[in-house]
Amino acid sequence: MSDWLIETAELAGLPAAGPTADRVVLDCSWHLPESGRRAIDDFRAGHLPGARFVDLGAISDPGSPFVNMLPSAAVFAAAVGQLGIGNDTEVIVYDAGYVSARLWWMFRHFGHDRVRILNGGWRKWRAEGRPVETGDFAAPPPRRFVARPAEGRVARLEEVWQAIDDGSATILDARTPAKFSGRESSGYPGVASGAMPGAVNVFWGNFFDPAQDHAFVSPEAAAAIFARHGVDVTAPVIATCGSGVTACILGFMLERLGNRDWRLYDGSWHEWGQHPETPKVPQKAPAR
Repeated sequence: MSDWLIETAELAGLPAAGPTADRVVLDCSWHLPESGRRAIDDFRAGHLPGARFVDLGAISDPGSPFVNMLPSAAVFAAAVGQLGIGNDTEVIVYDAGYVSARLWWMFRHFGHDRVRILNGGWRKWRAEGRPVETGDFAAPPPRRFVARPAEGRVARLEEVWQAIDDGSATILDARTPAKFSGRESSGYPGVASGAMPGAVNVFWGNFFDPAQDHAFVSPEAAAAIFARHGVDVTAPVIATCGSGVTACILGFMLERLGNRDWRLYDGSWHEWGQHPETPKVPQKAPAR
């Protein structure tokens, strides 16, 4: 695809999904477990017409000691197949926060490139006064989805360590400056604070424009943000964050700038911060 975004006006003008429109709009809103909130309750209170809901926890590896890790291909295929998604389905993902890029990345990791993010998501849709439905969605007929994991899109802990040692990739950390610098705790019980040596902090929130109902900033603005942080957007990158979710926002913006030479450190700080031998250093976080 030339652009991974779809605007609210374009989506509102598309015909409803049916025999001639194999399309699924997917609400992937999610809350941190400690918030005490459930995104499914938000979905029932209001969602885009015809949307279906997917829980990030349900499509993450249930057996991993690290949060939000990629599931097996079989688990992902079964979950999206139950949502009525096949290999030819156009998928449009949206949320009310920062999770859509993670779903965009997961679909593509499992071989499905027919996926776009609704620019501005739920907040922009509501701000424009567009139609809203409430309640649960009707379970669609299940579809067969064949997941084909791509090579080279995930970085393992030892590969991140190697990149730190030899400079073969820039480590971009999407966490808040306070967490990156160690001024705040990691946010996870038992997980140390700090940052990886040599990592560059580019806060994920920089890439949303509150003046435009939290739509993504333009590629030109994104390039300026990366440049302000001294990042070469044409060079190899490993993106990381707290648990592999907001790091996908950095990757999404890199791809919009034409750089596909990036990998996600899926374990992110939740893994690195618990490892007994990984260095965890205080860093100076740049101004946003």
